[in-house]
Amino acid sequence: MATIEEQIKEIEEEIFNTQKNKATEHHIGKLKAKIAKLRAQQELQKIKGGGTGRRYYVKKSGDATVALVGFPSVGKSSLLNYLTESKSEVGEYHFTTLEVIPGVMEHKGAKIQILDMPGIIKGAARGKGRGREVITAARAADLILLLGDVFNYRLDILERELYEAGIRLDKQPLDISISPENKGGINIRSTVPLTKMSELEMAEIIRAYGIVNAIVTVRDDVDVDGLVDFLAGNRVYIPSVVAINKFDLRYDGVEENIEKTIGRDYLELSVVKDRGVSELKDLIYDTLGFVRIYLKPKGEKADMEVPIVLLEGCTVKTVCEHLHRDFVDLFRYALVWGKSAKFPGQSVGLNHVMADGDVVSIITKRR
Repeated sequence: MATIEEQIKEIEEEIFNTQKNKATEHHIGKLKAKIAKLRAQQELQKIKGGGTGRRYYVKKSGDATVALVGFPSVGKSSLLNYLTESKSEVGEYHFTTLEVIPGVMEHKGAKIQILDMPGIIKGAARGKGRGREVITAARAADLILLLGDVFNYRLDILERELYEAGIRLDKQPLDISISPENKGGINIRSTVPLTKMSELEMAEIIRAYGIVNAIVTVRDDVDVDGLVDFLAGNRVYIPSVVAINKFDLRYDGVEENIEKTIGRDYLELSVVKDRGVSELKDLIYDTLGFVRIYLKPKGEKADMEVPIVLLEGCTVKTVCEHLHRDFVDLFRYALVWGKSAKFPGQSVGLNHVMADGDVVSIITKRR
């Protein structure tokens, strides 16, 4: 019997060989729905097949977490040691790092946890080289740093492994909502023109996931992969940056080859020569999108010297949790001055979203 992967490939070939027109639209939609259902089964098998094997667990610390993801021996451990003064073992041979080793980089007032991950190889998402455990640890990161070197820069292989493990780099989830109904079938309501899929195709795929009656509101131009991601419900969306190490060993034509192969901006690094490391710190900080929040104790002046550094999108609740859990339990209201406030000293609740440079005073109940 054919494997799920073989079945998917066979259906994809049928879609490729089917002439695209109005008459075949319904048939193609059904084929795509079959692929969606097979992929759902594949996801379930991965979960069940996880077994009781070893798992990497790293307690998150600091203001954000960055996962170093790369092939073996591209300099991840050396970079971690340089950025954080950690003691990750360094060696000129594959698989030096067999654990996820954390370190903390302090930069512009932020404490950023850096994870040195074991090297990833082709087939990692299917468990080769303990890759599934590595990628699972990477799913919890706030940023992924894809690291190659001048001899090994096929980062598309790494991106594919992350993709197959449900990690979507530099993307946002589609704006879709599904409201189950008791009858009426699948009713698609779109607020934007649909150019990548028809409503018929969408309905077929949604039914493949066991939803037969629902109102589906779509606010993005949906494609098949995005819809399947939404329905699967287990995808993570993480920003990424790219750095290429060992530029002290560059050779003729390497820059041109790297640019053609990667197809995106990257930072040239040489850890041993201290080239590009300072720029990498800035790139990590800027990509994470930190905001600085200043505290004002009740009845006192704000402390404008030492801010709390949090990720963009943080709320008053995030500030409270950063200070101490008791601030959430005893919270009454907060007063905010700055860009996020409608007027100086606005009274807000825990869900108020903060902006860079805001000043906040947390008012609590008495014990």
